[in-house]
Amino acid sequence: MLGDLVAVCRNKLAGVTGPDGTPYDRLVPQSMAEVVTRGCVRLDVVDRPEAQADVVATFARHGVSVETFDWQRHGVGCSLVLSTRPAPDALLSAAVSALRDLDHVNEVAGVIRVECAR
Repeated sequence: MLGDLVAVCRNKLAGVTGPDGTPYDRLVPQSMAEVVTRGCVRLDVVDRPEAQADVVATFARHGVSVETFDWQRHGVGCSLVLSTRPAPDALLSAAVSALRDLDHVNEVAGVIRVECAR
């Protein structure tokens, strides 16, 4: 990704397009908040049914739909791994931030943004 960005910048400065003739010079850059992405989120949560409901409801309140949901016990807690439907990154980021404040969530252990076509 970084190499692609460097190549685009170099080509723009030289006034040329890439080797495949991609007309990126006509594309308008977006802020990260506007980029539509899918999320893969791993949480460490307490082993209680309301934990699942709270997590999904938090995504819904922020305008993000949960697509897949995997719940696995480990000791006294659970790992919850979920993926979302495509949504603007600002909404996904706000939902993940709100998860950190939930009583049932011990830790937001990881967030991966997955590139997706609109």
